[in-house]
Amino acid sequence: MHTSRSRFLLILLLLSFLPLMGQTPHKREFRGTWIHTVGQGKYAAMDQATMKNYFIVLLDSLQRTGINTVIFQVRPEADAWFQSPYEPWSRYITGEQGKDPGWDPLAFMVEECHKRNMDLHAWLNPYRVRTSPEKTLIPDHLFFRNRWMFVEYGDYIWFDPGIPACRKHILKIVRDIVERYDIDAIHMDDYFYPYPVEGQRFDDSKSFKEYGLPMGFTEETKADWRRENVNSLIRELYETIHQTKPWVRFGISPFGIYRNAGNGKNGSKTNGFTNYDGLYADILKWIKEGWIDYVIPQLYWEIGHRVADYETLICWWAANRGQVALYIGQDVVRTIKPDSLKRGQLNQKMVMAADMTEVTGHCFWPAYELENNAGGIVDSLKTTYFRYPALHPADNSYDLIPPKPVRNLKQTTSEGLKVLSWQSPESGTENDKASYYVVYGFKKSEEVNLNNPANIVSISRDRRYVLPTKTPLKKFAVTALDRFHNESKPETIELK
Repeated sequence: MHTSRSRFLLILLLLSFLPLMGQTPHKREFRGTWIHTVGQGKYAAMDQATMKNYFIVLLDSLQRTGINTVIFQVRPEADAWFQSPYEPWSRYITGEQGKDPGWDPLAFMVEECHKRNMDLHAWLNPYRVRTSPEKTLIPDHLFFRNRWMFVEYGDYIWFDPGIPACRKHILKIVRDIVERYDIDAIHMDDYFYPYPVEGQRFDDSKSFKEYGLPMGFTEETKADWRRENVNSLIRELYETIHQTKPWVRFGISPFGIYRNAGNGKNGSKTNGFTNYDGLYADILKWIKEGWIDYVIPQLYWEIGHRVADYETLICWWAANRGQVALYIGQDVVRTIKPDSLKRGQLNQKMVMAADMTEVTGHCFWPAYELENNAGGIVDSLKTTYFRYPALHPADNSYDLIPPKPVRNLKQTTSEGLKVLSWQSPESGTENDKASYYVVYGFKKSEEVNLNNPANIVSISRDRRYVLPTKTPLKKFAVTALDRFHNESKPETIELK
């Protein structure tokens, strides 16, 4: 009896993998993960060499998993994991706010990610300044110089989103990062106005009186004023980023529910906390206006969740993404933990997303659970879902023109090794320059097919590829991709 039940469950498990395994693998897919620094005391115990080595090992592990995008939290509490002229060094680097670590973690992470051809998205929390009273601010912090810009709320200190000077300060921070660092995107998550604190009122009455009332808002429409404050920040951030460097994207990973259908139009059939009514974040407006480049809703709930069903929400986001790229935020532990059938929901969620043309990738929270291979998730990703490498989606609206083909592709011998080498394509502007290269390999009798990621043998910023000593591949094609991830036509070569 028990043996029959075990066989039945095993058959169900095997059948559940067939839909995904039968699908054509995606050549382009966003495969991201969040590395958060807020609340991470472990870094303060590391010296420079130890922390650099830690990040190198972590990035190597993520690369082997198939991750191609790292979202790195560089401004967790109005502080900096980079050399900022405007805000203090983060307490989470050394344990002491304002203490110079002697190196620049953001610059290091950009360089290391690009070595592995992984994109680096700089993640900022716009308004949050302090998360608990135990975290003291340095004496010359902006909070002590301009207290009128801030609201103390529960244990938190928050920039007041209703004050234009606060918005200008955040814009200044972002412009500086985009100008000085070779990042691929600016990223923000779900923290706009703060999550409610029971029994507390977010006191922005002064800014509302000074700015809201003259704009025609009333106490009855104060929520609309708050939403407009955040709208203005998002619009101005988008303009600032793309005026500075057109290829740098702007993405948001909002709380998973935009609005409940019971509270107004355009809502989902859910019954939970929301962006629109709780955080004053009108994500749909940003999508419709084209103020963001991608959205990663945090769909951390389970399929069948009574308040926020995953299937309901992924369908809602797919129907409302507009022209904006949609990737799905996955909670590693909640996705991989066993359910009543003694297995997690990873496969169900991945199959569901793969069936939707509107969904072009995933992002996993947090990277530390991938580092731990929680529930064997890394093994599943490597062997099934991320079995083949994936190029980044070319889902921008600024530059759809691919670079020219590589030049002078040839086979040479160097120190006993057979090597393919080539020159960068000709380029007239910064946008036309090649950023990295893809090498495809084929057997002699095979047709050159660039659409199948199984044919990719290398994705690299190097202009050479060392051929394996023993390989059945006899034909190779090399393409160039620009910062917008547009791909050139191939140059091909047959081995001598």
